[in-house]
Amino acid sequence: MQTSLRIRRPDDWHLHLRDDGLLRGVLPETSRHFARGLVMPNLLPAVTTAKRAEDYRRRILAALPEGHAFVPLMTLYLTDTTDPADVAAAHDDGLITAVKLYPAGATTNSGSGVRDIRMVMPVLERLAETGCPLCVHGEVADPDVDIFDREARFIETMLEPLARELPDIRIVLEHVTTREGVDFVRGGGESLAATVTVHHMMLNRNHVLAGGIRPHYYCLPVAKREEHRLAVRAAATSGDGKFFLGTDSAPHRTTDKLAPCGCAGIFTAPNAIPCLAQVFEDENALDRLEAFTSLNGARFYGLAPNSGGITLRKTSQPSRFPKAVDTPAGAVTVFDPVRPIYWSVD
Repeated sequence: MQTSLRIRRPDDWHLHLRDDGLLRGVLPETSRHFARGLVMPNLLPAVTTAKRAEDYRRRILAALPEGHAFVPLMTLYLTDTTDPADVAAAHDDGLITAVKLYPAGATTNSGSGVRDIRMVMPVLERLAETGCPLCVHGEVADPDVDIFDREARFIETMLEPLARELPDIRIVLEHVTTREGVDFVRGGGESLAATVTVHHMMLNRNHVLAGGIRPHYYCLPVAKREEHRLAVRAAATSGDGKFFLGTDSAPHRTTDKLAPCGCAGIFTAPNAIPCLAQVFEDENALDRLEAFTSLNGARFYGLAPNSGGITLRKTSQPSRFPKAVDTPAGAVTVFDPVRPIYWSVD
């Protein structure tokens, strides 16, 4: 039985750090284990220009605890009025690593997102020319489409046509949650990849709804049927280089999660790596964990793997994680991984 594992320091290719008090409180939970993180731009106001991305990066670095080495990789929020030249210049200067497409109304702070894909084609064409990746929240926001079908419908009506029209554009289907999403990524070329979250490997929709509503398991995209969870989990642990870790760790104050109209998002930063080690051990795939956390994403984004590493150890008793992390903005509840986790990070 394997009781320890050394891997290169991992990257988080889908990360929410928020701002101000929440940023100062949650950033250490990521920078403790991760060397880099692709930071999502859905603040209020959104990070829509190179200037806003530069300012946000400064705020993140200012909040970094002393002694923590962490590189925030910035993204721009795509809108119907985004300037293609501003995006290209920001990418050429190394200020941004990717552009994020939120369908308007699909998730947290997405009201300024894309309403008509034709409006942003000049930007997408420039991305295809420059090689800057497009990270996609893959759900339609049509209220007539059942919430459990929104990823599959997005792939059918928007993503497949886009990939055909711009075959050179580099696309990351973020937080893939369905068998259809996994199949689409596997069937595409080398310019297509997907991030997988910890919680979508561990939760199905029964965990959210059966026996009572559990708001701390509510996220967008929502957890799906068990068959979809198993398909996503199999893809992540398969060794296929097109799938890599993006935790989508999304902190909200506990009071906001418990509100009558609670926020979508699960805060996994404090225990993401131990949970992953447990998942990969359960799938007899510990030898593939490093590729998923530390190699595949870096390769897709054209970056060198991190130097240094972290050591995971198997424990005889279940690991204990904090129930919440206190921040200057209020307490944030930490993901409860449903089952005992017998791994920890030294």
